[in-house]
Amino acid sequence: MKFSKVPEATIRRLSTYVHHLEVLEKNGEVVVSSANLARSCGVNAAQVRKDLAYFGEFGIRGVGYYIKDLADNIKTILGLNREWRVAIIGIGNLGASLLLYKEFFKNNYKIVAAFDLNPAEVAGRVSERTGKPVEILHPDRLKEVAKDRRIDIAMITTPASEAQKVADLIAQTTIRGVLNFTPAQIQMPKGFEVKNYFFTAVLDNVAYLLRWKRR
Repeated sequence: MKFSKVPEATIRRLSTYVHHLEVLEKNGEVVVSSANLARSCGVNAAQVRKDLAYFGEFGIRGVGYYIKDLADNIKTILGLNREWRVAIIGIGNLGASLLLYKEFFKNNYKIVAAFDLNPAEVAGRVSERTGKPVEILHPDRLKEVAKDRRIDIAMITTPASEAQKVADLIAQTTIRGVLNFTPAQIQMPKGFEVKNYFFTAVLDNVAYLLRWKRR
């Protein structure tokens, strides 16, 4: 099995499956059928079985899936059996929200650095909201800090006009994963994993679906 053959939609659904499996486990459940897992995730049982079949055989015919074992297997597939160290670059409204509200992140993701062009000013503003000192660094230190703190993923939350400049800085570091929250389409060298996630584009998709549903 090669990762390139697995549809991206399947990877997104695996994340959903893990969430629901964790809920079932907390509720004391031990076994779940593909039908029940599918129902809680908003898909059908055939889709669950097809998604899992990319990675092997996990269920027992006539029994279902052992919840803890399946959750552990999916976490390993997704790389969630280790800690991923994250940097936020651009501490405006969105960047500050991500920095302050760390419950947005799963336990596998840890914010280890934050960067902004005006570190002292931003640190003061964010510290007022938290009631304790917050470290904000200048992007000029990105290469050094990325190596020292073993940063895996950079989140770009700058204005769109600054996104490519930040991408160019990231390209000089040991970071290899980039999540771009700006509407700018950044260019990165080969070897980097880049995902673009602009909130307005997602809202546009919902608006489109609602518009045509009403016709």
